[in-house]
Formats: sequence, C-alpha cells, structure tokens
Amino acid sequence: MSTTRNVDYVGMFRIAGILSAILVIGTITGLFTKGLNYGVDFRGGVEVQVKFAEKVELGSLREFFREKNVPLSQLQSIGDESQNEFLLKLETGDKVDLNAVSNQVEAVLTEKYGAAKFEILKNDIVGPKAGAELRTSAFKAIMWAILAIMIYLALRFDYKFAPGAIAALLHDVVIIIGAFILTQKEFSLQIVAALLAIIGYSVNDTVVIYDRVREIENANPSMPTIQVINRAINETMSRTIITSMTVLGVSLVMLFWGGSVIHDFFFAMTIGIVLGVYSTIFIAVPMTVFFEKFVTKKA
Repeated sequence: MSTTRNVDYVGMFRIAGILSAILVIGTITGLFTKGLNYGVDFRGGVEVQVKFAEKVELGSLREFFREKNVPLSQLQSIGDESQNEFLLKLETGDKVDLNAVSNQVEAVLTEKYGAAKFEILKNDIVGPKAGAELRTSAFKAIMWAILAIMIYLALRFDYKFAPGAIAALLHDVVIIIGAFILTQKEFSLQIVAALLAIIGYSVNDTVVIYDRVREIENANPSMPTIQVINRAINETMSRTIITSMTVLGVSLVMLFWGGSVIHDFFFAMTIGIVLGVYSTIFIAVPMTVFFEKFVTKKA
C-alpha cells in the first residue's frame, strides 16, 4: 500500500499567487521609493581593511574618524575580536579624489596609533563610473543566467515547462532584493553571487519535479495534468524536504556564527533556500497547468 500523501498543491496556487504578488509589488514599490543600499562595489568609494597590533574599541575608533571628518559610511569588526581587524567603508562624491581619501585614512590612523601599531591589509578603490558599470554587469549576469535556464528547460523537457521555471526564478530574485531594501543591508557583488547560487539551487529542485512529471505523463497519457503535477510533487516532497533542510541548516549556521563578513551573503542564501522550495511547488509547477490550459490549447 502506498504511503505517499495526496495533497492538492495546485489548489493552493491562487492563495500563493496572491501572496507572491503582494511581495513582488512591495519590492518594486520599495525599489523606487527607498532603493537598495549599494556597497562600494556598485556605488564607488573606498574600502580599507586594517589590523591593529593591540585591542581597539569599535566605538572610539568610529568617534575618532567622525572628529577628523573622514567620510565613513560603515565600520565593522571582522573575524575574532582577538584579531583586532576592522573593515572601513567610505562613501565619496563623484568629484572627490579617492586616492586622497585613502591616504587620509592612513594619515589619521598614523596620527592616533602610530605607524607601527596598525597594518593596512586591503585597500580597494572603486570610482563612481566603474561602480555603475559593475552594477549594470551584475544585473545582466542574472538575466543571462535566467535566459540560459529557460532555453535549457525548453530543450530538456518541453516548452510548456519553461515559463513556470522562469517565473519562479524571477520571483525568488525579486523578493530577495525586496528583503535587502527592507533591511537596508548592503547590496554588493557577494550578494549577486548569492543570487546566482540561489538561481542554480532553485532550478535544480524544479528540474527534479519536472522530471517526475514527465515520467508520470509517459506512464499515464490519459491522466489530467493537475493530477499529474500533484502526484509528482507529493512523490518528490520527502526528497525536497531532506535536501532543503540540510542546505538550510548549513546556511543558518553560517548566518549566525560565520562572522560579519559573510553574514549578508548567507542572509540572502537563507531566504533563497526557503523561497526556492516555495516557488517550485506553488509557482513553477502549477504555472505549467495555466500555460497548458490557456496558451497551448488556444494555440
């Protein structure tokens, strides 16, 4: 006797669609009203990583930079406290000499602590024009990845499966961007890397269910599409839960105990893992029913 559950996931599509529409509209609204908090990579500026020979208080260091009129936008401790390492991010205007700002940081630190008491480990300078170009290239990379996946799915399975997968991927990317708008966490190149990783993870989960859908269709040609999809999701649900919980567990560990440098990356990954499962079940696969019912039959 089969122990596979018979949950009507397709029947939940309308509720899930309304919830997703609210989140997507909220993200688009926030993008135009509040906007993303772009990192130095995308907006231009100076990023300095410095290591001190002795323990330095974060608050006193921030206050000292403020007294010296250093355009500090973010200051954070990285690694263990015993390492005494800090990451300084400085926001500058279009006509500011970035090299002069970088030299100012070093001069201020030398004045307070002495040249022998600290070491500059990293000094990244990105001009505003280069930052804008990186921003454009990053979003192009995401769009190209989604387009390549759409072509792959159309060739690997059937063209009716591609729209649902693409809608799910766009859904995940947009809502993660919305989370960064809401929290005003820094949106940098490492977040773009997280989005690309999430796209790959999400489509992998979708492909597993699509493959089961095709197997059931071939074995039962007369079975209605809705029944095929519900059966496919139910039969792969245990695999989806085990895989997702394993990946989510690792992501949560890194999010809470991995340190501030990778915190935002795993913040995006954690949201993306949850969304990947949700969008696969409630958006990608059920949209196949919609596409077949209203588009394919009309054609």
